[in-house]
Amino acid sequence: MMTYAKTKTLLLAGAAMAMLPGLAAAQEACSSYTVKDGDSLGSIAQAAYGSFDYQMIFNANRNAIENPNSLDPGTVLQLPCEDGNLSTDTKVTDIIEKEEEKQAARAKSNIYEPPIKLVSGNGWAPFTGEDLKGGGMLVRLATTALNRGGNDREFNLSFVDDWASHFETLLPLGAFDVSIAWVIPADCSNPDQLDDNSRLRCTTLDASLPIYETVSAYWSRSDSEYANVQSFSDYAGATICRPESWSILDLTSEGLVEPVVTYLHPATARDCVEAVLNGTADMTSLDLETGGASVNEVAEAVGVVRPNPNLSKLESLHFITHKTNPRGRVYIAMLNKGLNEMRESGEWYAVIADSLAEFNKTKQ
Repeated sequence: MMTYAKTKTLLLAGAAMAMLPGLAAAQEACSSYTVKDGDSLGSIAQAAYGSFDYQMIFNANRNAIENPNSLDPGTVLQLPCEDGNLSTDTKVTDIIEKEEEKQAARAKSNIYEPPIKLVSGNGWAPFTGEDLKGGGMLVRLATTALNRGGNDREFNLSFVDDWASHFETLLPLGAFDVSIAWVIPADCSNPDQLDDNSRLRCTTLDASLPIYETVSAYWSRSDSEYANVQSFSDYAGATICRPESWSILDLTSEGLVEPVVTYLHPATARDCVEAVLNGTADMTSLDLETGGASVNEVAEAVGVVRPNPNLSKLESLHFITHKTNPRGRVYIAMLNKGLNEMRESGEWYAVIADSLAEFNKTKQ
């Protein structure tokens, strides 16, 4: 296990930290907060929002937080309002409208080129889905980044729910140009040390800069022997659920390979939550947002299936093209340019916050 200096704090510290006298009063949404010794993102989120889901704080302070597993005392964090706005005076929708007006004023090319073909899938709220605003948060980031990156071409967007087919069949055959969005191993230099799925991603795909960083959490029943384990090795012998076609690199990199553990791969995240609830699985690895949304979909799981407060991992999501696509790297370069512009203007955070706010409305 990794250890940190005394002045550092561990990710998702225990609930008792959030209950210390005066701590909650000092941490309020829609304000700034100076990190104190003993704070964690989880405890700050618990005090400000009543939940250990700190993803929104991390999103709003990406430039200030080098490592979400460890905070430096004295760091000043912006705690967004509960609707995602950075303050009562700064609306994310205003930022989006301003950037769209600037984009509309830019000169357009009169040369026709065929549309760029984008593909994503359903069942991954709030990230992607036909029923979500703009096709979901990651789809909105992709389409906006293309425009900000200088794209003058139209684009077509399709949803194919067989995620594995994206990079195994659809991208290699040229049916689509860009798939939204995937975890790519941070280090592809030693493919022999990767699981088959991760190795395939390294050897056949080109990936954009990170578009979003999710916190992978490990959800179990609160009465499970695995609910509060301190080390990934403590999951040895467990049955772990991970939706079909989702990367398991966060787990295999910790030695959690078969037969050390047993894997289940149902179709959806909700299926995994139900498997944990009924005892078919001991743990499911899901990001905080998807896990929280899936638990809320299963009424019996609310308050019963919870993330381990001691373990989590950060995973970067990327847009991908296939190495056989002759223009694939051109699209990646365009997306990267657009993403950089969006981060500088604040539009990156604005799109994310607006997407999450819209998604949260549907759950009320």
